[in-house]
Amino acid sequence: MSANASSPALDDVERTEIVRVGAATLRVRVRDGGGIPLVLCNGIGASLDVLQPLVDHLRRDRPVVRFDVPGTGESPTPALPYGFPFLARLLGRALDQLGYSRADVLGFSWGGALAQQFAFQNPRRCRRLVLVATATGAIMVPASPLILMKIATPRRYRDPDYLASVAAQIYGGPVDLGTAAIAALGSHMRPASWRGYLYQLLAGTVWTSLFALPAIRQPTLLIAGTDDPIIPTVNAHLMRALLPHPQLYLHDGGHIDLITRADTIGPVIDCFLDHEGSPP
Repeated sequence: MSANASSPALDDVERTEIVRVGAATLRVRVRDGGGIPLVLCNGIGASLDVLQPLVDHLRRDRPVVRFDVPGTGESPTPALPYGFPFLARLLGRALDQLGYSRADVLGFSWGGALAQQFAFQNPRRCRRLVLVATATGAIMVPASPLILMKIATPRRYRDPDYLASVAAQIYGGPVDLGTAAIAALGSHMRPASWRGYLYQLLAGTVWTSLFALPAIRQPTLLIAGTDDPIIPTVNAHLMRALLPHPQLYLHDGGHIDLITRADTIGPVIDCFLDHEGSPP
């Protein structure tokens, strides 16, 4: 494990490391602090950089770990496709190398599947679970075919003009989301390779948590937008019905409010992780 230099603005609070686990190599960014770390599992095709707004609006002394999954950002694309059980083992071994025996885990969109899998595979190691704009995988209430077609490739991460033209349609939320999405997704983005994006798509098509949710015993916060075209809100209600210890926080925004409205959602996450009560 060797350290890479991070951007100057992050040097005083975060460090970037290259973690090698077997044949896999992960770029990991760590913000040190006291207590149990919060591990962030990102959406499909997105590098760890895109979650910077959320990290900035979490409690400053909370340790945070985020990473590029294989084939995304600066983590090399593996030779063969992978599944979520493999990624959960990979994440666990990376946390071993970083010296963390327990963690809270947040999964955003596609990353919600990895977070659920990690919690299921590591019932003692995962303390609390936060699932944002996510669902149960292949068996879920899907988005419309038009939306699915637009997110089937990483084009929106590579073409700012295309992102601006489709952002409001695919992400929901405010009418000026095109500008906000470019600022949130474009300024910090290191997109997945085409093969890496395909591997992520394949992982999602053969995985479901629908039958395993009753076995996830961790207290779980579900965060869902009522105007989310990618993950219809009914999926959050379904998950709340199946999870043993759920809390549901609904907001009136869309799919990427975790990033574009991090100033609102960050404190909700902090409250859940720090207290036994319901979020505000």
